[in-house]
Amino acid sequence: MSHAISSWGPVRVYFRDWTYFRLVWRTALFGSVAQPLMYLLGVGLGIGELVDSGPGGTDALGGVSYFAFYATALLATTPMFVLGQEALWPTMDGFTWSQAHQAMIATSLTSRDVALGKGLYYSLRGIFTCTGVALVLACFDDTRSWGLVAAVPVGVLTGLAFAMPIAAWIATRQTDNSFSAVLRFGIIPMFLFGGAFYPVDQLPSALAVMARMTPIWHGIALCRGLVLGGLDAATGIVHLLVLLGFVVAGSVAAAISFDRRLRP
Repeated sequence: MSHAISSWGPVRVYFRDWTYFRLVWRTALFGSVAQPLMYLLGVGLGIGELVDSGPGGTDALGGVSYFAFYATALLATTPMFVLGQEALWPTMDGFTWSQAHQAMIATSLTSRDVALGKGLYYSLRGIFTCTGVALVLACFDDTRSWGLVAAVPVGVLTGLAFAMPIAAWIATRQTDNSFSAVLRFGIIPMFLFGGAFYPVDQLPSALAVMARMTPIWHGIALCRGLVLGGLDAATGIVHLLVLLGFVVAGSVAAAISFDRRLRP
């Protein structure tokens, strides 16, 4: 059996997952709206009022309100959570419990078709998620901007920068015993230290350097700059290239690891 990418193979895998997603897209879109809205009400408005009225006001935030500072980060952090989790248990299900991936390669599809087709499906989930967040932010004066349109694909890229490497790693696992550790010691710490709640400049220098090496920091900075302004073109291009680098590297790794896992 050839393990190269077949003609339209990834698209066929994508449509297989799309068939399922058509049944749950309303729930997925509602969750994409409800979750950031709760974060905005609890953190953006609640803590935001304390920050804006405190000593120094919004000086450390570049002159924007804390609500706007935090809200724009949700364009990157929400797809990180959604696609990161999508790449965990559903991907493992295809390898072990339902063995859907093995069933796919029993046809004319190849293992690399499966890997890249999953990436296309993650992109679809990312589009729905980021669109939902953007719709929420468009309801508030502080974040209503045409930059939300450009921030949606950036949010999708940020989610893929997590989903593809995770999917590659999942293909090497036999059980889901360590999955919770990915969330507790990977995704959640990056959410806390990646610049969503405060500028990473506030961190100790070593932690700040580590934070700037993560895809979430680049995604947050680019989304924030697109919506609120103040981002020069060169810096924006650097953020974009870093995100693309994570996505491409993760996609290559996923193609290789899926091939090894599914090779007969």
